[in-house]
Amino acid sequence: LVSRPVNHRDQLVEHLTFASELGVTGVSRDPAWRQRSEPVLSSHPLAFAASGETLDRIRIDLGPDCSRCKLHTFGHRQVVFGAGNPNADLLFVGEAPGADEDEQGIPFVGRAGQLLTKIIEAIALKRDDVYIANVIKCRPPNNRNPEPDEVETCEPFLFRQIDVIKPKVIVTLGKFATQSLLRTLDPISRLRGRVFEYRGAKLIPTFHPAYLLRNPSSKREVWED
Repeated sequence: LVSRPVNHRDQLVEHLTFASELGVTGVSRDPAWRQRSEPVLSSHPLAFAASGETLDRIRIDLGPDCSRCKLHTFGHRQVVFGAGNPNADLLFVGEAPGADEDEQGIPFVGRAGQLLTKIIEAIALKRDDVYIANVIKCRPPNNRNPEPDEVETCEPFLFRQIDVIKPKVIVTLGKFATQSLLRTLDPISRLRGRVFEYRGAKLIPTFHPAYLLRNPSSKREVWED
């Protein structure tokens, strides 16, 4: 065999080409990535094995300034990851942060969030007892509905959160969260009142608290759910 000088540029190009085929969309100079106990192999949301997964690890993977979808171009303030008990038996899932959530970095803190707190307290729990998250982690402009490409890009992080928390019950709040998790186009009015098996938990769809603010007569159904 004849030895040849190592062409580091060619090696780098080959490495990046291979990484892009695995789904890597970019690299990060964030020091947090270099401080981890295991090497960062990919920025793809499904790159890490479930073994040893934690919410902190998912949060670091998501990053402080996610630019995976077009929502980062619309001027939201911050990523709203989720909040609550990491070992919760009950997980609430909404669709996306609103203005108050974008301001504070915590899901469901506006008027709809205050109503959700009352709902939680009505079943003899506190917000600290449950976990609350959204399918979309960044606020859509003017609080518009999430678009399919945004859901597709962001929902793997929610799936990872569910798999780490391992709740016994998942309550999806409103049409978009329910349709996203159940992969259906059925309206929430047809889905609520039913129980679905989902990633080892019981999934119960119900109306979004924001809907209840506009339609208080539907509170009875949510209380029943």
